[in-house]
Amino acid sequence: MAKYMLIMRATDESLAKMMETPFEEMLETVGRFNEELIRAGVLVAAEGLDDAGQGVVVDYSGETPVVTDGPYGETKELFGGFYLIDVATKEEAVEWAKRMPATAGSKCEIRRVPTIDEFPQDNEWIIRERAWRERTGQL
Repeated sequence: MAKYMLIMRATDESLAKMMETPFEEMLETVGRFNEELIRAGVLVAAEGLDDAGQGVVVDYSGETPVVTDGPYGETKELFGGFYLIDVATKEEAVEWAKRMPATAGSKCEIRRVPTIDEFPQDNEWIIRERAWRERTGQL
């Protein structure tokens, strides 16, 4: 099994369309999808994000980091949330993404999450992280 992140991306247009959907209807639709993931035993985590305008950006392009309000620059697609699923293949992750309730114009980026086993096991920082993961029940 491998973990894949399904990254939900919205455009200004698809976000506006989603905001027209009654909140209870949206909860019902997303809730049904979440229940499918849970019943299939593949859901690891899922979170939506607050309005990008409420966030801040830390820009490291200069000598010292600069903090600005709001979404990053002229973003045409905003990262709106994610699902983390544990499935056998990328193809299975794609099939789940195709079933995800999404507003027309939205996109879903799918990326594999590497495991700690893929890093050099003799590295001091990997050893520390593995110990932390074991202590917290993540391994």
